[in-house]
Amino acid sequence: MLKKITVRSKQRDELIDITKEVMSMVKESKVRSGICFVYTPHTTAGVTINENADPSVKADIISELNRLIPLSDRFTHSEGNSDAHVKASLIGSSVNVIIQDGSLVLGTWQDIYFCEFDGSRTRTLYIKIISG
Repeated sequence: MLKKITVRSKQRDELIDITKEVMSMVKESKVRSGICFVYTPHTTAGVTINENADPSVKADIISELNRLIPLSDRFTHSEGNSDAHVKASLIGSSVNVIIQDGSLVLGTWQDIYFCEFDGSRTRTLYIKIISG
């Protein structure tokens, strides 16, 4: 099963919780045991798994990435978004999550986040669910 979802970011740098949408697709698939792949086909965005309990974690991740890779004119890429390309490469474009008993196997404090580094934009994510 392959599904496509659309995410709309509102800020240049933003982590958007997509866990409920992904869980809904797992339920819809009726797969009891397998793997869920979450992938974004964008070079200035990523996908990660991180803490869901304290919203300051998302702010800290963005703040630290901006400190390490600031928006600046020192890059040679002419579009002015090289920092977003570097951040997306560090975070990665996908995550894999085990499906067991029809649910995603995530830790108590974990959720899945779409990571925007060049917003605001409308983005695409693909969710592939494989039984196994």
